[in-house]
Amino acid sequence: MKTTVKCAASQLLCIGFLLGAIAMPEAQASAKAKKKDTPAQLRSDYIARLQEQDAQTAQHTVGSLWSPGSELSNLSDDYKARKLNDTVVILVSVQTTAAQNADVNSQRAFQTSSAITGLAGDINTKGLNPLFNANSNTSLKGSGATDSSSNFQTSMTAQVIDVLRSGNLVVEAQRKIFMNNQHEDVIVRGVVRPNDIGPNNTVPSTSLSNLEIEMKGKGIIADSVRKPNLITRALLWLTGF
Repeated sequence: MKTTVKCAASQLLCIGFLLGAIAMPEAQASAKAKKKDTPAQLRSDYIARLQEQDAQTAQHTVGSLWSPGSELSNLSDDYKARKLNDTVVILVSVQTTAAQNADVNSQRAFQTSSAITGLAGDINTKGLNPLFNANSNTSLKGSGATDSSSNFQTSMTAQVIDVLRSGNLVVEAQRKIFMNNQHEDVIVRGVVRPNDIGPNNTVPSTSLSNLEIEMKGKGIIADSVRKPNLITRALLWLTGF
């Protein structure tokens, strides 16, 4: 009885050490990710990456009485977004569809037979035949199909967070939704040319380059579809499920 208790205790101790060894690196990585991936850091990295791509754009003329970036350089300007902190409405419409089908149908048959039809003299060969008789038939038939689609449509008011030296606008829109114990965050970023903005200060998402769309949520819906935590997965792995 004592031996059985000691074995069970040692197994539980080993399982505890295993769970601790697995959970510690994941917890550290999660803490580092939360520490680095702050909204301000993500925005700074996003602007820095776009400015680096736009580094080869020609500089504005310095010292001239007329500058392309001046307030009254274009007398036909309207209320459309063109300066830092201006707002523009993004018409988000993303549709993705992918489908793939495959069929396999193959068949192979093999048949052989050997016998002795006669020997010297009148020796009866009936007991010797057939010497060898083999049949083989192999067939394979399989099919597979994959189909996936996504559809996301909304309109969001974005803010100009940076103006590149080329004149293109870096825009970002954020939306927070709290409803029925569910919290959802939607973030849209991209680069738009001022000429692509319509007369009603709207721009479709298809006109944005470097488009980034992020949608994440917390609450009863997200909890029901997220994967089990580390301890639950470890227990399921140990029990064979």
